Amino acid sequence: QVQIVESGGGLVQPGGSLRLSCAASGFTLDYYSITWFRQAPGKEREGVVCINTVGVIKEYADSVKGRFTIFRDYGTVYLQINNLKPEDTGVYYCATRGSEPRTLCTDDPREGHYKSWGQGTQVTVSP
Repeated sequence: QVQIVESGGGLVQPGGSLRLSCAASGFTLDYYSITWFRQAPGKEREGVVCINTVGVIKEYADSVKGRFTIFRDYGTVYLQINNLKPEDTGVYYCATRGSEPRTLCTDDPREGHYKSWGQGTQVTVSP
């Protein structure tokens, strides 16, 4: 079955760090732009950061600039998060673009723009 799996979340104190992973089964992430989204309880899903197929990065959330880094390594997409803040708490998802041009980044939250979504990984930042 074609699927995406996110991992690496957990409970962290403010100022801590996490590295989230996005891996695919049944296809390769190399041929798609990958967008990380997050959703806090009771809030709308928001685009955070994206990497396209040639490594160009788009940052959508001003609050993560300088703290979040997205990169690819051996077919897996990672999100390194440093200096975590309580407002970073939420479920983090990665998604592969399904609409053309699939090689370019988008933060459009509409489901029809994405080929696959992961189940999400929970990030909780609390003292």
